[in-house]
Amino acid sequence: MGRNVFFSFHYKEDNWRAAQVRNMGVVEGNVPIRDNDWEEVKRKGDAEIKKWIDAQLREKSCTVVLVGENTSGRKWIKYEIQRSWELGKGVVGIRIHNLKNINGEQTSEGENPFDEFTLNGKPLSKVVKLYNPPYKISTNVYNNIKESIEDLVEQAIKTRKSY
Repeated sequence: MGRNVFFSFHYKEDNWRAAQVRNMGVVEGNVPIRDNDWEEVKRKGDAEIKKWIDAQLREKSCTVVLVGENTSGRKWIKYEIQRSWELGKGVVGIRIHNLKNINGEQTSEGENPFDEFTLNGKPLSKVVKLYNPPYKISTNVYNNIKESIEDLVEQAIKTRKSY
């Protein structure tokens, strides 16, 4: 169905892993911001960062949170999750810790970032799926995400519409 999604991830630690998912070509994603552009946005302060994130979310139907070892608790990832939910976007997480980074390294599984939010008195993690590919070998993880991401996005949109 060709959904247009926003990818949320911890840039410093997971940009290489995130690029692998974004470049799969299975779903349309937000255009990556260059380091220099991001530094310019950051220099302008929190209001400009929020404005940039909001603009990125505008035409998206779903936010895909790519969850690495230290994704949970990040200020802007929390904002992206919260804002996506407020705007009625589908939200789904995909664990990427077993994808190799530029140095061929994998990391540990991080905490669930959806545990930090509540919806009707229960953790958002009871509503929003955090998909964990059932493989340890990076190429298998990659292939599994590629095969699963469209369905995960569609499920997230359907789930969001029911709330």
